[in-house]
Amino acid sequence: MGMTMTQKILAAHAGLDSVVAGQLINAKLDMVLANDITGPVSINEFEGAGFDKVFDKSRISLVMDHFAPNKDIKSAEQCKKCRTFAKRFDIDNFYDVGEMGIEHALLPEKGLVCAGEAIIGADSHTCTYGALGAFSTGVGSTDLAAGIATGQAWFKVPSAIRFNLTGKLNKYVSGKDVILHIIGMIGVDGALYRSMEFTGPGVASLTMDDRLCICNMAIEAGGKNGIFHVDDITKEYMKGRVNRDYKVFEADADAEYDEVYDIDLGTIKSTVSFPHLPENTRTIDDVGEVEIDQVVIGSCTNGRISDMKAAADILKGKHVAKGLRAIIIPATQQVYKESIAKGYIDTFIDAGCIVSTPTCGPCLGGHMGILASGERCVATTNRNFVGRMGDTESEVYLASPEVAAASAIAGKICGPERS
Repeated sequence: MGMTMTQKILAAHAGLDSVVAGQLINAKLDMVLANDITGPVSINEFEGAGFDKVFDKSRISLVMDHFAPNKDIKSAEQCKKCRTFAKRFDIDNFYDVGEMGIEHALLPEKGLVCAGEAIIGADSHTCTYGALGAFSTGVGSTDLAAGIATGQAWFKVPSAIRFNLTGKLNKYVSGKDVILHIIGMIGVDGALYRSMEFTGPGVASLTMDDRLCICNMAIEAGGKNGIFHVDDITKEYMKGRVNRDYKVFEADADAEYDEVYDIDLGTIKSTVSFPHLPENTRTIDDVGEVEIDQVVIGSCTNGRISDMKAAADILKGKHVAKGLRAIIIPATQQVYKESIAKGYIDTFIDAGCIVSTPTCGPCLGGHMGILASGERCVATTNRNFVGRMGDTESEVYLASPEVAAASAIAGKICGPERS
């Protein structure tokens, strides 16, 4: 029996000729990641277990992004613990204020993850890196502590679902709409502990930013990971970023899939996820009249330069609705600089938005955009659970940067063609 892309990567990292779904393996890791929330917990576990050295200081990344710049005393202590650990072990990839970005945008940008690698992170959206043809998944802080010390982790090999993509996206439709469409179709547990494999001729029409966005939200369908096959677009993205050899793994022709879904990208419309689950989706045609109080454009899902451009193109020469708060968060310092150079920041400010330093901030209800009772927000983030962005009586609607920008102008949820 053949293997999927994910199974081939796991087999190679476990030193095995082959693996099958359900098999328990121990695999070597190429990168281990933590942030300022999960990092301190992992460090406590690391120290509690009596470890006194890390497996490889160049293969550990600590990114201060959730509550940085520090919003209060507790968050300052969290970051201090990570800073102290990074200094103690001379961690190469430690990113703090001034250098940091949102972790899942920062690591691909800096070439710290690439095709064929195995990556774990104490953050559920670590599955982002599957866009590069890697196996990447979120783990608990205890497993991460073991990874920091040993460079290894155990896995149950996942079975897989294949998404065969054809056609190409229409104007104003992006990767965010694709993944919201899929989650709406299969549900938040539709891919539970399974690999979501994206293949087919339609992949060639998707940008790397589209792919990163799609894999980022694989976890919102319950997926163990999301993964795209490596093509010329992937290789071009890694060129100049990745300074090491990498291996491309392709699924076997006789690889086994639990299900296969055929999706014509040309049929997908702008999609909005209503509270309080990502699967609660509606196309823009079926949204109705939903007035909003806030818009957030950013996050590890949609804070890259193409997202900034999409929002700026719609907001240029216009102004957000009176009384509405619009918050723009470039995902990394590089995205911020490029947005300045291209004039996007001027556009945002002229339109009545505020622009934040890179941070996860409002996505997890941390800071920089907390919602009060009864308030509604359209966000390009990845979760809209009860209380996700503030009060339990608030509401979060997930959408693309195009829909978010258009909604900011209208003061209600609407498509970009109506802005």
